[in-house]
Amino acid sequence: MRLNKYISHNTPYSRREADRLIEEGRVTVNRQPMKDFSYRVQPEDKVAVKGRLVEPRKGGEVTMVVYNKPRGILVTKKDDRGRTTIYHKLPGKFRHFIPVGRLDYASEGLLLLTDNPEVADVLMRSRLPRAYNIKIDKPLSEEMLRAMREGLVLEDAREGGHEASEITRMEFAPFQEVTVRGQSGKYTKLRVTITEGKNRELRRFFGHFGAKVLDLKRVAFGWVELNNLPENKTRYFSRQEYDTLHQYLKEERKNDSH
Repeated sequence: MRLNKYISHNTPYSRREADRLIEEGRVTVNRQPMKDFSYRVQPEDKVAVKGRLVEPRKGGEVTMVVYNKPRGILVTKKDDRGRTTIYHKLPGKFRHFIPVGRLDYASEGLLLLTDNPEVADVLMRSRLPRAYNIKIDKPLSEEMLRAMREGLVLEDAREGGHEASEITRMEFAPFQEVTVRGQSGKYTKLRVTITEGKNRELRRFFGHFGAKVLDLKRVAFGWVELNNLPENKTRYFSRQEYDTLHQYLKEERKNDSH
């Protein structure tokens, strides 16, 4: 796990605050100042912030929560502009939970949260399918469909991205599934399933074709579905969802050991 993520998972500091502390030389790894932002923390490492040892959360237990995120709130611990975050909306008992990936400010739907940093990291890096209901302001073109089937590499993927984002190039894997849910005039409603969770991936993909994503709602992540969970409400994993999770983690650890 990258150093800034390790700090944000195991302390009250956000990832942005962790970056600032690293830059200021206030983070040490094994008693040596560490300014390498890309450093990946190893199990035997001793990480300290401002001289205080960071205690990793217990690795054995895991609690998983499904949250139906409303649009208009941020998936982050703190916002320097004072905007509403998921932690303003979530019950206090989930204040230390880690979001599995992100949904941008204008997006809504299924967001997984966990109290286990290792599980958060594994799920974030996974190629588990993510399903979205989206609405775009253009009819579907053959060019769009071909790119969904075959994948796409964009040297300039800024259209649809956040104006402050430094990401320009992006590679899009073939979509796992595409279903047209309705077409009316210039609008098209789709359910798409992708296997990555890149920064504003779907907005950038359709932005390349001059289409704006008007609505974006995540309705499934892996084997977990949003179903009828009301907006801004949470639920714990079911027993079956936990069983599937533990089986998945077991397989992933086995693969990592080879």
